[in-house]
Amino acid sequence: MTGTVPAPGPGAAPPRPEAGRSPVMADVARLAGVSLQTVSRVVNGAPHLRPATRARVEEAIRQLGYRPNVAARALVTRRSATLGVIGTKSEFWGPAAIHRSVQTAAREAGYFVSAIDLPEVTRRDVTEAVEHLRDQRVEGIVLIAANDEALEAVRAQETGGLPVVVVEGDLSRARLTAGVDNHLGAVLATEHLLALGHTRIQHVAGPAEWTEARERLAGWRTALQVGGLRPPEPLVGDWSAGSGHAAGVRLAAMRDVTAVFVANDHMAIGLLRALHEAGVRVPEDVSVVGFDDLPESAYLIPPLTTVHQDFPAIGRRAIEVLQRAVEDDRVPGSHQLSDRVGKLLRPSLVVRASTCAPRSAPRTPTPVERTA
Repeated sequence: MTGTVPAPGPGAAPPRPEAGRSPVMADVARLAGVSLQTVSRVVNGAPHLRPATRARVEEAIRQLGYRPNVAARALVTRRSATLGVIGTKSEFWGPAAIHRSVQTAAREAGYFVSAIDLPEVTRRDVTEAVEHLRDQRVEGIVLIAANDEALEAVRAQETGGLPVVVVEGDLSRARLTAGVDNHLGAVLATEHLLALGHTRIQHVAGPAEWTEARERLAGWRTALQVGGLRPPEPLVGDWSAGSGHAAGVRLAAMRDVTAVFVANDHMAIGLLRALHEAGVRVPEDVSVVGFDDLPESAYLIPPLTTVHQDFPAIGRRAIEVLQRAVEDDRVPGSHQLSDRVGKLLRPSLVVRASTCAPRSAPRTPTPVERTA
């Protein structure tokens, strides 16, 4: 049946499905006063519908709580309605938050999700994961592991006809990407410290094989050079609080350093502990800025100034890019997505109590330095 479902008469209450029965497409059509075919076109995202009609159907869907039968739709369209997500078994907030946001956005877009968590991110592991998902006939893949080996694996797969979106990836090494502008975030963090009057700003970088680490390092250097300062040799961590603590021990001995930009909040937490143990006050002696804006960052002592990433927005952007790539691949010769892949999301700086203007006098030697 594809004809118009009779709408309720004037003054009649909106029809509702019987108690205990989930709403079906006919209920939506009856409430909206349109045909089943029109409801189907709205549900499947068909173009060339009048905005008023689309809005009426969407409002009926909202009122009834109707959820499309994705499996049935897949049979009709001969599409799997499934997306693959490849992530890592990471204990760090950023990758885990992005993983959750991507899966949520995919489900909200009407897709099933087949997820693979890799214990290690090697080219071989990523290649095998992609092949496994290809065997499941996924329509596309989101890869949340932007290190060098993962990117090389993706480049090798690009000729296979399966769209792969790299989240937080290197735009120069992957065709489809989604994520935050890490370079800009580092510039915002460093410019904040420069504006406060700091001229000796250290950096604790993440692992060099990670794109995010390189971009944040480059942003720090860029901001210092634009400010007429020569960047010092950065300290390097591995994203963990432990490595941040080790960097903080070294930083405590650098009497001329008045500020530090740390590549993620986990390392910043370890660094704060090390400075406290060495008797270095934050922010009076050393100002500290992190990156990620962990939920706990606002409750540290002192609350951490940090660069905020909108992880739900990253997930939505990744699925949007993947959906458009899937649609483009169905149209021979279509490359409509090529002018959109480089548009990263803008981060923001959250200023809290871990930063302030530097003191005019040199920092007093710490107890560690006095006994050295």
